[in-house]
Amino acid sequence: MRKAATSLPVVLVVLVMNLQATGQGMIVIAHRGASGYLPEHTLPAKALAYGMGADYIEQDVVLTKDDRPIVLHDIHLDTVTDVAIKYPERRRQDGRYYAIDLTLAEIKQLNAHERVSHETHDPVYIERFPFGKSAFRVPTLAEEIELIQGLNQSTGRQVGIYPEIKKPAWHRQEGKDISKIVLRVLAEYGYDGPDDAIYLQCFDPVETRRIREELHCQLKLIQLIANNDWEESPADFDSLRTEAGIKQIAEYADGIGPSISHILEPVDHSDGFQLTELVRWAHANDLQVHPFTLRADALPDFVTSMEELMAILADQVSVDGVFTDFPDRAREFLISR
Repeated sequence: MRKAATSLPVVLVVLVMNLQATGQGMIVIAHRGASGYLPEHTLPAKALAYGMGADYIEQDVVLTKDDRPIVLHDIHLDTVTDVAIKYPERRRQDGRYYAIDLTLAEIKQLNAHERVSHETHDPVYIERFPFGKSAFRVPTLAEEIELIQGLNQSTGRQVGIYPEIKKPAWHRQEGKDISKIVLRVLAEYGYDGPDDAIYLQCFDPVETRRIREELHCQLKLIQLIANNDWEESPADFDSLRTEAGIKQIAEYADGIGPSISHILEPVDHSDGFQLTELVRWAHANDLQVHPFTLRADALPDFVTSMEELMAILADQVSVDGVFTDFPDRAREFLISR
């Protein structure tokens, strides 16, 4: 008699349960879903990340013209959809196409695809999912929450969500309070307390503090940290990456989300690296640390594999979680320990 095959989802659930039993504390956060394998922030990428054993799945959130929160990494549509073909007249003077200029019904007519460069229109990661193949759409935040909560019910797991409020100051200039709208949607789906399976993140420290103090949000908040030249917010991120800056973050947030480059700095004229004080300062102030982004196809020069970088982050840095485009490889690394 032929032996019945064990399904991949069942195997992954068992492996995740075994990992939890071993006490491994680092959480795996699927960065834009399983974006190393499928176009970022599409529902198939989120379903794959779920099946690969992610603990949390990320949602970057922007608003449409009719105030619907959608899951999209940028305020622009042109690097991940065919908006220039479908709605050429919506291009602004800067040559870009903005989600906020289209209604949800219009955005649902777009085909989503693997990320391309705005300047060259070439795929950013050439070895990833083929550009323009298959059919993908831009989901709403509600659709994605329903997918993850539905899988939680059908599998018995408890995978969390990890939304980011994108460009709140820019949205406000456009006449929209994105934070209020996102918090309302989250509450409608039961995310309103500190023990819920959610982290809410934002790059803008003024907005993150506002979310806590003015909007009275009780969710776990993560202060994202960028470089100043990324133009993620008007904040001075250099000052946030000081001991005094970390103490300020601890007044309103539960953790920080720095770049890996903020905690592991290459050493000039060598193949090595040095640890910064950022994680030590954060842990001294009871802040969790969830760095971004581990990509197997875009590694720092001082490592030769994603697993080597995972080992450094786990053993030498002791981070509390990690964002990755390849949640299966992060999960497999933790299981193997």
